[in-house]
Amino acid sequence: MTYYNQIFEEAIGNYGIISSARAREIGIPSIELVKLAKRGRLRRLGYGVYKLVHYSPAPDGLDAYADSVALVGDGAYLYAQSVLAMHHLCPTNPARIYVATPKRCRRALGDGIVVVDERLCDEIEWYDGIPSQTVADAIRASRGVVMDDRLVEAVDTALRKELIDRETSRKIKKELHG
Repeated sequence: MTYYNQIFEEAIGNYGIISSARAREIGIPSIELVKLAKRGRLRRLGYGVYKLVHYSPAPDGLDAYADSVALVGDGAYLYAQSVLAMHHLCPTNPARIYVATPKRCRRALGDGIVVVDERLCDEIEWYDGIPSQTVADAIRASRGVVMDDRLVEAVDTALRKELIDRETSRKIKKELHG
């Protein structure tokens, strides 16, 4: 099996993304990623992060979220308003994607990626293969940035989509109105 085939098998289930760290884990030297990028088979997204050129974006539009988390690095996860936007829970600013990380991030990131320093990580949940803050914690973290009326709407929508349970819904609404 060629290096490209190995990369393809690994990346196809991860929004077409492979990091040089993951490539090394599966026995592919980092230089091979660079060579494949020069040949036009991979596209370099940022430091140590590559994407398959022949990858069709997911129909649900989650690629931007997956790309952003991958660019920030290990331990990173989708944060606050971006979790709400990913689940279509309430209107948010689509031009910004918030990513939290417990580590320091000095990487040059694309426009629209906002890194939040979260040394004390909340509970992490994987939604559609993307590490994220839980919906309940994301609603709480969005308080003061997103209007309370929209957050109540987000709670109701999250309950309908079964992303939170009734008890959590009641607690959050009490916090928002209290």
